[in-house]
Amino acid sequence: MQPICTFNVTPSLPPRLEALRILAYNLRWDWDSDTNDLFRRLDPDLWQSSRYNPVLMLGTIRQSRLQEVAEDEGFLAQMDRAVQRLQDYQQKRTWYRKHRSEGKAGECYAYFSMEFGLTSCMPVYSGGLGVLAGDHLKSASDLGLPLVAVGLLYQEGYFAQYLNADGWQQERYPINDFYNMPLHLERTADGSELRISVDYPGRTVYARVWRVQIGRVPLYLLDTNIEPNNQYDQDICDRLYGGDIDVRIHQEIMLGIGGVRMLKALGLAPTVYHMNEGHSAFLVLERIKNLMDEAGISYAEALQVAQASQMFTTHTPVPAGIDLFPPDKVLYYLGHYGHRFGLANDEFLALGREDTGDLSAPFSMAVLAIKLATSVNGVSELHAEVSRKMFCGLWNGLPLSEVPIHAITNGVHARSCVAKSTQELYDRYLGPNWSQAGSHDPLWERVNSIPDEELWRNHELCRSQLVVYVRDKLQQGLRERGAAAHEFLEAQEVLDPFVLTIGFARRFATYKRATLFLRDVERIRRIIKGQGEGRRVQFVIAGKAHPRDIPGKELIRKIIHFTHDEELSRSIVFVPNYDIHLARAMVAGCDVWLNNPRRPREASGTSGMKAAMNGLPNLSVLDGWWAEADYIRTGWPIGSGEDYDDPDYQDDVEANALYELLEQEVVPLFYDRDNDELPRGWVAKMKDAIRLNTPQFNTARMVKEYAERCYFAASDNSMTLAAQSYTPAKALATWQAHLIEHWYAMKIESVTVSEPSDLTVNQVLQVQAQIDLGALTPDDVQVQLYQGKVEIDGEMHSGRATPMTYQGQDQQGRCQYKIDVSYEASGLQGLSLRILPEHKYLNSPYDLRLVMWAEPDTVAINVNNQGQDPKPSSVAESMAVAP
Repeated sequence: MQPICTFNVTPSLPPRLEALRILAYNLRWDWDSDTNDLFRRLDPDLWQSSRYNPVLMLGTIRQSRLQEVAEDEGFLAQMDRAVQRLQDYQQKRTWYRKHRSEGKAGECYAYFSMEFGLTSCMPVYSGGLGVLAGDHLKSASDLGLPLVAVGLLYQEGYFAQYLNADGWQQERYPINDFYNMPLHLERTADGSELRISVDYPGRTVYARVWRVQIGRVPLYLLDTNIEPNNQYDQDICDRLYGGDIDVRIHQEIMLGIGGVRMLKALGLAPTVYHMNEGHSAFLVLERIKNLMDEAGISYAEALQVAQASQMFTTHTPVPAGIDLFPPDKVLYYLGHYGHRFGLANDEFLALGREDTGDLSAPFSMAVLAIKLATSVNGVSELHAEVSRKMFCGLWNGLPLSEVPIHAITNGVHARSCVAKSTQELYDRYLGPNWSQAGSHDPLWERVNSIPDEELWRNHELCRSQLVVYVRDKLQQGLRERGAAAHEFLEAQEVLDPFVLTIGFARRFATYKRATLFLRDVERIRRIIKGQGEGRRVQFVIAGKAHPRDIPGKELIRKIIHFTHDEELSRSIVFVPNYDIHLARAMVAGCDVWLNNPRRPREASGTSGMKAAMNGLPNLSVLDGWWAEADYIRTGWPIGSGEDYDDPDYQDDVEANALYELLEQEVVPLFYDRDNDELPRGWVAKMKDAIRLNTPQFNTARMVKEYAERCYFAASDNSMTLAAQSYTPAKALATWQAHLIEHWYAMKIESVTVSEPSDLTVNQVLQVQAQIDLGALTPDDVQVQLYQGKVEIDGEMHSGRATPMTYQGQDQQGRCQYKIDVSYEASGLQGLSLRILPEHKYLNSPYDLRLVMWAEPDTVAINVNNQGQDPKPSSVAESMAVAP
């Protein structure tokens, strides 16, 4: 029956407890352990059954209990302290204000992501990408950045996982009750819901706006589950990563285009747009259109302004992970943007194509984001290297090492992932600032002052808490599927709080190789049983496979079947429905964190960082972040960073390496105890994991790096180009059109070197060049000498570029350039010449993807001191450099 009227009923709190409402609606309670304890103290059972949701708890708790705590002086004092801490947090002078001239007026950074993993009571995330985005917002709040975030609010979110009796993953989609979550419904001045509209073919789709307050940072989420939308359009924001390709493009249009419109409706004017993965890349189309309509500038001019203020972070290490849409679908949904821009269909589609000449190629969201971004980064050093190889075709003519995709290695939010008791330990010995301290802060030397016994006993407590939590969670799952009584008894006895515990928890994609430890069943059986020496090992495993990933589900079932072995059933546990809360229990309570992806498929990985912050050594393949860590002192590397062509052979080699490490190093070190029953060697490794990894793989470091390397520069560029009614943008667009028109008419006519082909190390070599710039001027370009080692194939694959000095023009009007160089290494070395664009408003010479190299077969190479006639060079001028 349809209601004739609806009401949003909020919790009724005694006046003295109104502060609880303020605390509940700011997600800082998620990483402030004292505020978290306050809600737990209110009703421990309800706190757990509400999925740690203070808003839901306040709406369902008994009124008598509220009256009781309203007269409890101890509770009230704790509540008042929590409110005061929140106020102090919001008002204190932040890192941003100290490092950005007390805050630059009008600056605002908009962070777009398809998912945000903030806390377990808001299941609008699927895994690492979302949790990384959530941690990004938490650290942006800690640092005081003027950042706002944009996403979608999913009615069903990502699925809840349960297993049938055969171990096959099943999915449930619980409905998210937005009115009982820490969400604010944004309203207009007259009290009505704030709504935005987005045009889809033949109709308009509406969305309302919800806000999540994360400390100082607001996250705005769009919700289409409203009238007057039809049922299909209401379901656009139904499930994260659900549905077919049409649902996906509907979602990404709403995220990118709807997100820009939402920010405008909120009165926000960001100076930077950060695309976290390519899902939001359609935002660039809406921004260009808005600039053309509102500022009255051309497409070319609007393009310059938009690109200068947009940045892109890729998380995908394989082409298969990139969103691709058929050309006809892109034109059907978005072709009107191309018409507004004055572009032919193929010109419009070229924005999302690497090979613009392939008219049948799909439209890539990653390519669109890269082409229209001023900064592109991967999420680890190795991932940036992989990304340069993936996308190097967008910069034809650039050496691979110079493809402008840099690395900003991921991090995790320390206060969100370190166990409460462990945080208190760090606070006592390191001081309260450890969670944001950099690698060079002397406080990290105090880690060694933590008494071994205190650190170890604290970790034993965390392990015991994990065992209790896992047993409770297993029994909860058994109740939900109506299991037999004997299964409950077995669940009560799984795991041993005194046994070496290895944790493995992540998305069950096949490349992550969750079953690698089962490669040799008999050998892992011996390791688990302790090889007759009482040195047993146990595994806690968790993770979800995508609903359509049948091979991933098979991996889960294989593990479940292995756990049915009577001798091992208590030592290997798969915990269903992996979420943020379970992850926090595991990274705190396990002893070793296992990660064995097929290198180089792990872009970064962050669960191992969380484990390290809790003092867990990592046991991992050298992929993602682990390849950058001190993997000798803080854990154990599986292999030495080899890449394999044969995956079966790779699995055999690395499984064997895993077994050997467990047998010869991990297990002996854990069980080697002194007279005080302390594993001193293990504790030393724990301290190294804390001391070396916490400051380096922390979102405090990561977000500072984004700010200093990307946000500040992009914001300045954005403001510069928009100044004086976009006069600089107009000048840049005019210059760019002129440059492109005359670029290919330039000619490098000759290069003169002062020495013959044999040199000694550090011998000075003078190089001169004559260049016909045609209609361009020396101010339009930079001429560089490029020098490096000549490899076996006759190419210089990496080298050093040095600007040449302009010397004026000769009588024929040719521009003269000169430079003195030397070589620091012996062997066969080479040099060449190249020309790149240059303009005072151009962010990077690589932005236009133009580079002209000296052509070996056409450029005359002269050697001055031998008086030789001009001769064509081979690849580039090469010379043997002697010691």
